[in-house]
Amino acid sequence: MNNRPKRMLQNFLHDKFNLDEDKASQEEVMENVVKGVEFRGTNLWILIFATFIASLGLNVNSTAVIIGAMLISPLMGPIMGIGLSLGINDFDLLKKSVKNFGFMVAISILASTIYFLISPISTAQSELLARTVPTTYDVLIAFFGGLAGIVAQSRKDRTTTVIPGVAIATALMPPLCTAGYGLATLQFNFFIGAFYLFLINTVFIAFAAYFVVRFLKYDKKNFLDKQREKRVARYMAVILIATFVPSLIVGYKLIRKTIFDSNVERYISHVVNFENSQLIDHRSHYHRKGCEIELIMFGDPISNDAIANMSAQLRHYGLLNTKLSVHQPTEKEQIGFSILESNVEQILAEKNNQILSLEEELRKYTSDTLPATEIAREMAAIAKAVHNVSISKSITYDKSGNRMDTTLMCFINTKEENLTALEQETLSNWLRIRTNVERVKIYVE
Repeated sequence: MNNRPKRMLQNFLHDKFNLDEDKASQEEVMENVVKGVEFRGTNLWILIFATFIASLGLNVNSTAVIIGAMLISPLMGPIMGIGLSLGINDFDLLKKSVKNFGFMVAISILASTIYFLISPISTAQSELLARTVPTTYDVLIAFFGGLAGIVAQSRKDRTTTVIPGVAIATALMPPLCTAGYGLATLQFNFFIGAFYLFLINTVFIAFAAYFVVRFLKYDKKNFLDKQREKRVARYMAVILIATFVPSLIVGYKLIRKTIFDSNVERYISHVVNFENSQLIDHRSHYHRKGCEIELIMFGDPISNDAIANMSAQLRHYGLLNTKLSVHQPTEKEQIGFSILESNVEQILAEKNNQILSLEEELRKYTSDTLPATEIAREMAAIAKAVHNVSISKSITYDKSGNRMDTTLMCFINTKEENLTALEQETLSNWLRIRTNVERVKIYVE
């Protein structure tokens, strides 16, 4: 009775994780993978176009363009072929896959090198720089991406988004284009880093395919020479280790550098706080043998005791074997900064006064705006003889350009009868009150 829950759990897990339910036949998978290994005609041109698209994306720093190139690229086919052929001991397929894969790599690097040779933009953008420092994370991405890819290839239904997703995640095309950039600009550190990243992706995608093929228990071709089979297994192990170990070292250094930078930021936010001194900038230098933090301060000088106390607190923030350097301006530099600061404040004060003066002038002009439509209607109601009205303000300036006075100019056109003197006087007095302008001149036609 005690074994029943255990069996139920086993049955449940087997049912959920079983890969046999929708598995395609080995012949069908082989046919599909072999088709992807083929490299001529359409596949060749698509690869060249994808290389140029990816190079353009790296050149203009466009993530969307790079993703598009990764979806187009047919590089995944030969890599899957290498993994499958190793898994079933098919050396004819292995030779074909390796041959086509090598040719595809050469074409991609050649096309990207040509592009970057003729491109007017030679600056390394962030998307390009991201493909030059491979780490252990790239190994894991390639391996799990390869697992997802070969499992999707072994299903009856291959219309899912797994294969395109794997192409994006493992990023085979961008490192090759970055390697081409390194050759075109003679920056061989770019070429080595990018090509190593591509090699990591290739080896571990192929290893993932090999692993799944063995897990699915595909029928293997028997080796007539058992010693040859052992040599192949040893070669695979050597390639995996030679690819993985350098990435492990780089990944370890990257993690240590990230932790160091985080500790530095935490240290500065908690420790470097002074009332009369301000942190202008800081620089951190990470080295395996010893790290350094440089602080650039401004304001009152920090005493040696305070600096010693700051240094003593480094170990509390995980900054062991770290040297603290504090750069403070000399007394002469302090005086220069003070003079500069006072000059800046004086300039700002003058600019603020100019702005206030202009705003005041603008308000005057804004207040000069007349509600002409309303005034015309009201004048016609006061004096029936008014037919149409033209009204404006005339501003008088002296010879120095200073504003002296404002006169309201009103031109009235009558229909048949003229305005009487009393009506003109009435309109003049009304306009003074209505527009708040003392000087009013009325002209009647």
